[in-house]
Amino acid sequence: MPNKKPKATKKASTSRTKRPSPPAPPLAVDRRAMEKTTADLMRLLSTREFDSIDDANAFLQQALAAGAPLSAPPHTPLEQAQDRMYEAWNATGRRRIQLAREALALSPDCADAYVLLAEEAATRPEEARDLYQQGVAAGERALGPELFVEGVGHFWGLVETRPYMRAREGLAHALWLLGERQAALAHLQAMLQLNPGDNQGLRYVLAQWLLETGADEALGQLFAHYPDDAAAAWAYTRALWRFRHQGATETATDALAEALSTNQFVPACLLGQKRLPPRLPEYVGFGDDSEALDYAAHATEVWRATPGALDWLANGLP
Repeated sequence: MPNKKPKATKKASTSRTKRPSPPAPPLAVDRRAMEKTTADLMRLLSTREFDSIDDANAFLQQALAAGAPLSAPPHTPLEQAQDRMYEAWNATGRRRIQLAREALALSPDCADAYVLLAEEAATRPEEARDLYQQGVAAGERALGPELFVEGVGHFWGLVETRPYMRAREGLAHALWLLGERQAALAHLQAMLQLNPGDNQGLRYVLAQWLLETGADEALGQLFAHYPDDAAAAWAYTRALWRFRHQGATETATDALAEALSTNQFVPACLLGQKRLPPRLPEYVGFGDDSEALDYAAHATEVWRATPGALDWLANGLP
């Protein structure tokens, strides 16, 4: 969504000449629109047969040298609909919803159209859930059953799988919000099997949800799958999990120390010493304040709900 223009503040001035207003901040870019370049390349390459990767690269280099567009026109209604969705991701306001509906008129198998409507047109959680469910079904139709066998392990690396993955992620969140927690957990667990590389960052959400539902064994298995994750969300969730499971043991304290070394700004947010902003940062870094704010916004409640956890955290500060 676009950033709101900040309200102007009056400043005292000895000059009658009005100062020019500062430029409005740039519109936030919907990262989903950036996939169009990759999709165009894949569509172009699909129009030819290549004997090797080197042949495909040589073809692209020749096209670049000749100044030819690295894209091909859509050949199917679904490709036309997806192009309409790339336009929608770049649009603003009601135009986005209009383009999504146009995409569905072109192809009912356009999962991204359901995703946008669930995000921006639904007025009730149940309506959003239903739209996401339609998006998941559309993605399944578009991909076909074979890809759910042959593509296991590298979903998301295939650009055509991404609308389906977005719809399923949205469905998981909608189900969680509506209290259908086991169904929500099952979706995220299945998605991590399809794409263990986890380009969507689902493991952080899943870890939080498993912690909230007390699924200690499943959470331990999830941590074991990503032992080298250096994100603050991972380190602090693991520390809290150990505290809840073991108490203030040496192992839990070591985990907390590791979390503190990962991001030193998190405790102030969890302990209420730093207030969370009304809007979270658009981008999240590693080890910085933005990461701390993002984690605390999602994890503060479960820390508060764990008896003794915040005192243990405060006592562990250097």
